[in-house]
Parts: sequence; structure tokens; C-alpha cells
Amino acid sequence: MIKNYFKIALRGFWRHKVFTLINIIGLSIGISAALVIYLIVHFDFTFDNFHPDKDRIYRVVTNYTFSGEANYNSGVTGPLPDAVKNEVTGLETSAPFFTQGEANVTVTQNKKPEKFKHNTGVVFAGPEFFGIIQYKWLAGSAKSSLNGPYQLVLTSAQGKKYFPSLSYDQMLGKQVIYEDTIKTTVTGIVQEFTENTDITFHDFISFETMKVNNDLKQQLTEWGGTTSNSQFFIKLLPKTTVKNIEGQLNALLKKHNPPKAENKGSTQDFHLQPLGDLHFNSKYGTFDTSPANKTTLYGLMVIALFLLLLGCINFINLTTAQAGQRSKEIGIRKTMGSTRGQLIFQYLSETFIITLFAVLIAVALTPLILKLFADFIPKGLTANFFHQPDLILFLFVLTVVVSLLSGFYPALVLSGYKPILVLKNQAYAGTSKTRNVWLRKSLTVTQFVIAQFFIMATVLVSKQIYFALHTDLGFKKDAIIYVYTPWKDRSQGHKQILLDKIRSLPQVALVSVGGDIPSSNGWNSQEITYKDGKKEIKTDLQTKTGDENYIKVYGIKLLAGRNITMADTASGMLINSNYAHILGFKDVKQAIGKMIDFGKKKQIVGVIADFHQASLHAAIKPLAIYPSAKFNNGTIHIALRPQTANDGGDWKKAIAAIGETWKQVYPDDDFDYHFFDETVAKFYNTEQHTSTLLTWATGLSIFISCLGLLGLAIYTTNQRTKEIGVRKVLGASVAQIVTLLSTELIWLILLAFVVVTPIAWYAMNKWMESFVDRTAISWWIFAISGAAMLLAAVFTSSFQTIRAAIANPVKSLRSE
Repeated sequence: MIKNYFKIALRGFWRHKVFTLINIIGLSIGISAALVIYLIVHFDFTFDNFHPDKDRIYRVVTNYTFSGEANYNSGVTGPLPDAVKNEVTGLETSAPFFTQGEANVTVTQNKKPEKFKHNTGVVFAGPEFFGIIQYKWLAGSAKSSLNGPYQLVLTSAQGKKYFPSLSYDQMLGKQVIYEDTIKTTVTGIVQEFTENTDITFHDFISFETMKVNNDLKQQLTEWGGTTSNSQFFIKLLPKTTVKNIEGQLNALLKKHNPPKAENKGSTQDFHLQPLGDLHFNSKYGTFDTSPANKTTLYGLMVIALFLLLLGCINFINLTTAQAGQRSKEIGIRKTMGSTRGQLIFQYLSETFIITLFAVLIAVALTPLILKLFADFIPKGLTANFFHQPDLILFLFVLTVVVSLLSGFYPALVLSGYKPILVLKNQAYAGTSKTRNVWLRKSLTVTQFVIAQFFIMATVLVSKQIYFALHTDLGFKKDAIIYVYTPWKDRSQGHKQILLDKIRSLPQVALVSVGGDIPSSNGWNSQEITYKDGKKEIKTDLQTKTGDENYIKVYGIKLLAGRNITMADTASGMLINSNYAHILGFKDVKQAIGKMIDFGKKKQIVGVIADFHQASLHAAIKPLAIYPSAKFNNGTIHIALRPQTANDGGDWKKAIAAIGETWKQVYPDDDFDYHFFDETVAKFYNTEQHTSTLLTWATGLSIFISCLGLLGLAIYTTNQRTKEIGVRKVLGASVAQIVTLLSTELIWLILLAFVVVTPIAWYAMNKWMESFVDRTAISWWIFAISGAAMLLAAVFTSSFQTIRAAIANPVKSLRSE
């Protein structure tokens, strides 16, 4: 019997090739999107799920408030871990570790030193770390490998990188030198994780090394300072509560670093961050990669659901529209003894076959889609159907769910016809026809609602990105490059050689030496108290360093006073207009000459216009700029002259010349430059990815909707062929017939527009709340979206309606 079902199904598919193709294409697009999005969501949600007792592992982080403004740091004060071991109860174990960032490594092989530059994943850790984060040991042991100073544990991949010809046991005892100063001995090799994890360290230097190294041990002694390099994992005993541990940690902080009167209004406290939260929490960040965004992942899931729904709606619409053509088949089957259950099973099996074809197409398309969205897809994500059993299970469940969702209602409609009425050509007697028509109309409106929502969202996101990239940020960002000099070589002599060469280049307009660029993801700040004799104004003040050319390079306007000079290193500074107003000066000129206490007092010599120190997501903060003679002056800012008409050759020559001089001055360091406008554009990578994703979702939703619309137009015109012929014989024009056939469609699109507009407006407002400066949600966004959907729908249906309208009425009326 089942064999006959498949035969009948295949014959039916061949007889109705167009409708079958429309159904398969619509479902395959939805299933492809669902499959790719499943891979992304599954990838991100499985990070660090494999650790034993992961629910009891936490990272200790620090929360601050300055003048009521919240700040977050993933690190802890250096002395905290030792105090926790001695004074906190309820912990199974605790493990401090200190991240190094990039490090240059020297390894001696065959009596010849080999250098490995810019190594990331270097960390100082003790044996306790391997008690919480458990690795498989290939050589050495967790208990003894990091007990003493200058010991080193490597992951297997890193060991093979340093010592490619040695076995893991032979690597033990070998020397690895970090930054030419820290000489370590390999005491252990561990297998790196193959599962998804944010714990990607591969060089573990013993924590005891920090305690005996004069340059490092000061990081472990000060209760008043916090750096994100100082990390701390703890593992709770089974019955210990988070609230209990947080209470003990903050009691320790008050004991060893009691609040000071001058810090009134500011707070500091420790918080426990679950291990599973590391991959998603942007407040504290991860160790090497950018955190995933749960809101984005949920948004992806909604997009997949919508695209699947559109494909299912097409199937339901076309199948129920064709129901009348199969009514006699149903009547005969029921007369011959078929039960309703058998008929439902038959039609569900037909749906299953179509869905299976769609799944096979989706599987074939997935690798292509992953390549197409390579910039959006997380690194490390692959689609290996033979080694990912969860993927096979997902496809099976998806196939069953889509089959039931698409086929169950049509199966009920088809199997519900009464054989007597069917065989008398009265299958639509009663109200069933009306119900089916209203269902199709409702589902069609739903399709248009989804498609128009995507159009509106895409237009708004694109408008906001354009606004962010083209609005006046308060500084010049084009034709500016910046270079970070090596932090371990900030000697004035080396830097001066490089500066003299850069200034002599004809393509260079201006050069400045200072600290960070005007707008970046990182910043320095400190709480400053201004006293005017009557009151105190306490503010968290961001600081940047630069020479007299800093504001000239970036075109920052000077509103009052004068520019800074290197003579102001000890005593003078610029402040922004925002800070001048916070200090109570209505006219910024009144701030000139006032003294601000930075530990030692500095005088305000000038006020500059406000500019955005970060992306438009953040508000403009109070800011001071002052020259630094030593520490914070390692960045060279270069303003280039406008290019002549030679395809960018001027700038290429200048950059090449700077690179040559760089290698002469800093032979051991790579020349790495950045264009400032590209740095600013990177602030909106998430929005750019969102825009790309929405553009694709919009295109696919319109395509699926128009496919279904084309199918319905074909069915409707076929049903009304004789009516069209009679109307033409009676004098109706082609335009009148096309209008007649299109009127209902236009009303459905207008209804969808009325439904979707308030929903889209609300969603847009919620999304825009994350931007301090944002574009307006203009009326034309909705108008363009509605018009675009209307044009796409009318254009699609016109292929069939015009064809029907111009057909010779003699052919349609000949049988009459």
C-alpha cells in the first residue's frame, strides 16, 4: 500500500510540475536558512559545556560605579586570590591566572635560536588552574608541572610548533624564552580542547614566576588597582550559594581596602560570572574573541522560523487551492473503502516526499551558504554531516515538523470531502469553500506582513549605518593613518628618527605623537574632583595624550583658549565642551585658567568641541587631553595629503617609505599601520552584519512570497478562464481584466501594510534604543517598504494575469 502511495505521489508531482517546483523551492530556501542558522546557534551555545561540574565554575569579576555611572572589569585586584585561600569558605578550589597578551618567544633548536613573534594565548597559572579546567595530560602531571618558578606547560599543538621533531616526552626539559627575559623550562604537555571553548590558552607559565620576577610581582600586591589581565576562577562546593561567596568576597574587599572619604559616591564590588556566561557577556568580554550576542542569535532563530513559515504557507495555499482537482479521486477512494485516516496518511506522505527533496537541496546548498557568509559565520564552524550526529537528528526532526506543519491541514481538507457530493460535482457545497478561501487570504496576508517587516527593518538598519558613518563625529577621519611603536622600545632617539623621515615625505601633511586615537573601543579614565571654593564636582574624566599637532591632525575645533604645547606636560591641558558645562560654565571661555587636581594640579588652557570618543552607542563623555613626555606617547598619528589622480599611488609610496624606515629603526618588530576611517567603521561591524543578513532575509522572503503568489495567480486564472473569455466577448479590455484579477491582491497587500506598520515601528524603536545618537524613523521607510512589496507582487502576478487577459476567448469558450 505504501508503495502505491509513493507511485501516486510521484505521478501527481509530475502532473503538477509547476506547483511541485514552487513548493520544493520555497521549502528548500526555508530549510537551508534553518540549517545554517542551527549550525551558528548550536555552535555558540555549546561553548564550554563539556567541562566537568561546569555549573559550579565561576569567574570573579569587578563592578564599579563612578559618579553613578556603571563600569565593568573582568579582572580582580592582585592580592585577592591569596586572601580568598586563607579567609573564604565554601570553595572546592580557586585558581588565579594572569593573561600576558602578545609575547615574542625564542626557542633554541639544533643550537640555533628560532623566534616566534606575536604569540597570543600566553598565561601565568598555577596547578589549581588545571584542577578547575581539566585537560588530558600527555607528558608531566597537573600536580607538579607548575609548582615552581619558571616552569612551563604547553598544549600539544604549541609544543609541536616550538619543537616539531620531538615527541611530547622529549619536549620536557627544553627551554622557552619569553620577551628575552623570562626563561622557562617545559615541564608538561596537555592535549588542547577539540570542543568549542573560550579558554584557548596554549602557553602556561607557572604563577610562581610572577612572585619572583621584579617586573611582575607588583601586579599582585596592590588592593587599589584592577587590571583585566588579573583573572580569577573559582569552583564552589556543591551546596555553596553564589550569594554567600559574593558576600565573603566583598567583605574581604572592605577589610583590606576600606572606602575612603574622597571616594564618596563611588563603589566597587566583586561579582561571580558563570562559566557559561563568558561567551555571551560583552560587559566583561572573553579572553581572545569577541563575545557572541544572544539577541542576535535569537534574531537569527526568528528569521529561520519566518522563512520556514513562508515555505509552509506556500504549500498550504497551493495544496488547498488544488483540492477541487483531486476531489473525484477522493470520492472514488472513499467509495472503494478508504478511511479518512488512510487518506490523511497518503497526503502526509506526499508532503514528506516534497520536504525530503527540499532537505536534500538544503544540505547541498549549506556549504555554499557558509562560504557566502564567511565574514558573518563564526570561525571554526563547519557542517560535517557524517561526524555531527546532532545535525542528522536536527534534519530528521525538521523534516517531520515541516511535513506535519505543511501537510496536516491540507490532508484534513482533502480527506474531509463527502463522496456523494464529490461525485455530483458538489464538493464545495456548504461553507468549506469559503473557509478555504479565507484561510488562503489570511496566510497570504501573513506572508506579506513578514516580507514587509523585513523590508522596513533592512531600510532602517541601512539608514542608521549610513548615519553613523557619515554624521559629523567632531573630528576628521579620512586620509589619516596611525602606527603603534613597540611598547618595549619607547626611546626618544628611535622614535625621532622615524618621525623625521615621516615629516620629510611629500605625501604627509602633518604628524602628531601621543596616545590613543580620538575614537576607540578602549579608554583611560579616572575620577576627578573640581573645587571652585563653594562646591565640589566629582566626575569620571576620560583622558587622552597628544602633542600640539594632535587636534590639528584630527581637525578637532578649538572653542576657547589656546592649544597645548609640550611645555604643558606638567601643568596644562585641554578639556572638551561637555566637561566645561558639567563644571558649571555656561560660556566655555570661563573655564580657561581653572585648575583641576590630577594628583598634581593642571590648568585648563583651552576648550575643544565635543567629539565621539567611541561609537554612537555611547554618549560623549567628559574628556581631557594633555601632553605626555614618556609613557603615553607611543602612537604616531599621520595626516596624509589629498592624492593626485594616480590610483592611490601617493599614499602607497608614503606607507612603503615609512615601512622601510620602520624596519631600520625597529628590525625585530613588524610594521603595522591602520587607517583611522576603517577603525571607526569597525565599530559598526555588528550592524553591518545585521544589515547583510536582513538584506538576504528580505530578498528570500519576497522571493518565497512571490513564488506562492505566482502559483495562486496560475490557479486563479485557470479557474476563471471561461469568465475571462465571456468578459472579453462582452467588450472588456485587457486593462480591465488585469485590474479585476489584481484588485484582490492589492487589497491583501494594503491590509498587510496596515498590520505590519505598528509592529515594525515598535521593533525599530527598541533596536534604536542602543544608540545615543540615531537617525529618525522617517515615514518614507514605511512608504517605500509598502510600495516595494506592492510592485514586487503586482509584477509577479502580472505574468499570469496579462497572459490570461490577452488569450483568445474562442479557445476558452469553444467547449461551451
